[in-house]
Amino acid sequence: MSNTAASTQVPFRLNARRIGAIARYTVLEAWRNRLVVLVVVAVALLTLLSLFARELAVTESGRLQTAILAATLRVASVFLIGLYILNGLTREFNDKVLELILSLDLPRPSYLIGKFCGFAIVALAVAVIAAIPIAVLAPAESAFAWGCSLALELLIITALSVFCITTFTQLLPAAAFVTAFYLLARSISAIQLMSGANLLGVDEFGQKTSRLLADALAIALPRLDMFTQTAWLVDSVTAYPAILSVLLQTTVYVVLLLVAAMFDLYRKNF
Repeated sequence: MSNTAASTQVPFRLNARRIGAIARYTVLEAWRNRLVVLVVVAVALLTLLSLFARELAVTESGRLQTAILAATLRVASVFLIGLYILNGLTREFNDKVLELILSLDLPRPSYLIGKFCGFAIVALAVAVIAAIPIAVLAPAESAFAWGCSLALELLIITALSVFCITTFTQLLPAAAFVTAFYLLARSISAIQLMSGANLLGVDEFGQKTSRLLADALAIALPRLDMFTQTAWLVDSVTAYPAILSVLLQTTVYVVLLLVAAMFDLYRKNF
């Protein structure tokens, strides 16, 4: 009985060790590629930009600086982590690195989960760096909630980037899909409001069709407009009730995107 239990536990330990090795290599690659330096430089430049905007403001200069810095840091973090993941995985596909790794008797799920875990660690590091200047300007509780929400948002972008590059294997279509997905998810609430109002004078059938289409998109997409809200910082809005919804959405969409990426990886022939 003990021999049977030991034999069933060995593959899991081996897979866990392989996943950890791939994740560690992914983090080291990000460090060697100076991604952290690039993020620090971007955060510093955006902080200087917010200081310049503060000097131009006539009233409520502190609120204006915090709002500008939070918005730009959010967009920059998403852009940097998404582009880095897409570029790194594209290079592995083009240089046949993935084929070499899979030829070493490495299960495809172990490779995919290992890459995601490594990229997730990098994304969390980016969120921490981006939250540092926010913690200086905003209350500690609001800044902490903002940083946690940014980390969860970057996890969705990480899973989405892994899925897109596994599906398309080319940088341009994958980057276009990630950009479109992010913009739609950020603006879906506004799209629903506009589809419900007859602003263009369209007929009733067209209005119902647009509303149904907007509602269908809202079901399929995460509500990224609920993530990393600037109002938490400038208006002292309680963020923790929204954090629970953000955490639930992150869990659901990360799992779905990884399952879809796993399916696409399995159907590819190397």
